[in-house]
Amino acid sequence: MKILPQTVSPNGIFDYTQLSAALKGYANIPMKIKRMVDNGEIVRLKKGLYILSSEYRQSPVNQMIIANLLDGPGYVSSDSALSYYGMIPETVKTVTSVSLKRSKLYKTPIGDFLYFRRVANDFSIGIRQIDSEQGSFLIANPEKALYDKALNDARFDGADIETYLFDDLRLEWTSKPNKKVLAALEECARGKMKKLVSFMRRMGK
Repeated sequence: MKILPQTVSPNGIFDYTQLSAALKGYANIPMKIKRMVDNGEIVRLKKGLYILSSEYRQSPVNQMIIANLLDGPGYVSSDSALSYYGMIPETVKTVTSVSLKRSKLYKTPIGDFLYFRRVANDFSIGIRQIDSEQGSFLIANPEKALYDKALNDARFDGADIETYLFDDLRLEWTSKPNKKVLAALEECARGKMKKLVSFMRRMGK
């Protein structure tokens, strides 16, 4: 595909501005983009966001990067982050994120992306940037991922935390919890979430 070299977007992900710049030689850019979607050259994820089709990509799609771009500001968390760190045994199909915008589910040709809205003091705690060959993405660290999972899980009531973590989630946690992250979360947490943070603190002793 001559009109969309990888140098325009090395990870094969394009927004409308990038596409327009690459297609500036065409008189009707919106029509050209529509034809490219119809012909299977590019895949439309949502209005204004596209990826190269698998035929033209040089590397697999990194769904974590897509999750950061589909909605936000936000970060990958909950089941998706726990699976990324190898802390739960299940293969997660839907990429779950926390966002400052409204809760929403995007169904795209490359998978489903679920966003939970969270506007609170704990939003920015425990987020890290991962650099991959396809680009960078924001993801919760293990403590924050578990915190977000429990926060949005109707099964968690704070009554029997050990059963929830190790029977319901089948959690595997081999490293010591990050004390700084837990201390920051503890300042914001209330009720059942404060109990969870205290439990994670004890796991590190």
